[in-house]
Amino acid sequence: MFILGQPGTGKSTLVKRLVTGAVATGTTPIILGDSKPDYSMLIEHLGGQVIRIGRGVDRINPLDSGPLGGVLRTLAGERAEVLRWEVRSRRLSLLMALCTLVRESRISNAEEVVLGRAVDLLDARSGDEPTVPDVLRVLEEGPDEIRSAARTDSAEAYRKQVSDLVFTLDLLCNGSLAGVFDAQTSRPLEMNAPAISVDISRVRAAGDKLLTAAMLCTWAYAFGMVDAAAALVDLEAAPRRAYMGVMDELWRALRGAPGLVEHADALTRLNRAKGMASIMITHSLADLDALATEEDRAKAKGFADRSAITVLAGLPPRELARVHEITPLTGPEQHLVTSWSAPDSWQPGARHPGRGKYLIKTGERLGIPVELSLVGAEKELYDTDQAIRAGS
Repeated sequence: MFILGQPGTGKSTLVKRLVTGAVATGTTPIILGDSKPDYSMLIEHLGGQVIRIGRGVDRINPLDSGPLGGVLRTLAGERAEVLRWEVRSRRLSLLMALCTLVRESRISNAEEVVLGRAVDLLDARSGDEPTVPDVLRVLEEGPDEIRSAARTDSAEAYRKQVSDLVFTLDLLCNGSLAGVFDAQTSRPLEMNAPAISVDISRVRAAGDKLLTAAMLCTWAYAFGMVDAAAALVDLEAAPRRAYMGVMDELWRALRGAPGLVEHADALTRLNRAKGMASIMITHSLADLDALATEEDRAKAKGFADRSAITVLAGLPPRELARVHEITPLTGPEQHLVTSWSAPDSWQPGARHPGRGKYLIKTGERLGIPVELSLVGAEKELYDTDQAIRAGS
C-alpha cells in the first residue's frame, strides 16, 4: 500500500486503524522507524513491544544477525550454508549502506571486497555477533587475510588502500552516529509480540543523517526477523505468521545519500513471498524527486508502481497529474481528491478540510471514497497533534 496526502489529512490515523485491525485479526504490525513518535502509545496499548533507539537508551548493532542467527544455530549442512550466506549478505549490505551515508558517496568495489573479508574473518573468529568497532579494529590491525583481499604487498600500500574506509568506519563509531550503532543490540525484537514499534524519535534532533541510519538499521533488523519466522515455518518449528511493515516518512530515509534507495528496494521487493505486507507513507511524489540521482528517483517511483493499493488523501491538482501517471484516475476521482486539499493560504492550526477522507484505489478499478470517524479510545491513541497543542 502506498499512501499519499498533504500534512494534516490523517495519513497516520488511517494507518493506526489498519494496525489495530491487523492485531485483532492475527497479523503482526512492525513500525519500521517511528520518528515523531506517532505509534508508540498505540503499540503499548495493544500489548506490543516498543524499542526506543538513541543515545543512552536502546542500541541496534547493524551487524547483528538477529533471529536469523538463532535459526542458523539450529541448522546443519546445505541449509545452514545457504542461510549463512544470507546473513553475510545482509550484514555487508547494511554496512555498505551506512558507509555510503556517512561518506555521502558510494564505496568502491575494492572497499566492498575488504569489508566482506573483514566480516568473514570476524564471523570465523568468535561466536559473538561482530560490531562496527570490531570491523574497524580488524582493518587497523591488517592481518594477512585482509591484506590479501586489498591486493597489497606492503604495510604502507595496505594503509593507503584502506585509509578512506578506516576513516569512514571511525565516523560510524565516533562521529555524529556515535553511541547508537557501535555496540551489541541492547533489546532484541520479540518474535511473538502482537505488534512492534521501533521508536527513533530520540535521534531525530541529531539530524537527517542519524535518522536515516536508524531507519536503515531498523528496516534490516525487522526484515531479518520476518525471514527468520519464514525459515522456522520451513523447518516446521513454528506456525506461519503474517506481518505488516509500516514505513512512515519514507522520503527522509531515502534522501540520505546516493544509492540508499537501492538498499531499501532490495529489502522490500520480496516481502510478499515471505508473508509481509508493507505500507509506505509520504506527502508527495515530489518528495522522491529530491533524491540525488535519476537512478534513485526511478527506483523510488517503483515503490508506488508495485503497490497493489494506493490511498490518496487531499492533494492539489498538480500532484494528482503525477499520480495519474502511476495510478490511472478518472476526472471525477481527481476532482474529489482535489476538493479535499487545503488552499495555499490554509491557516496554521486550523483543521485540514480533507482530514479523514481517502480514496482507495486498487489497480485501474474505480476508487472507493471513504471517511474515517474515530471511536472510543482511538480519539486519544490516534492523536498526532498532542505536541502541537502542548506547545501552543
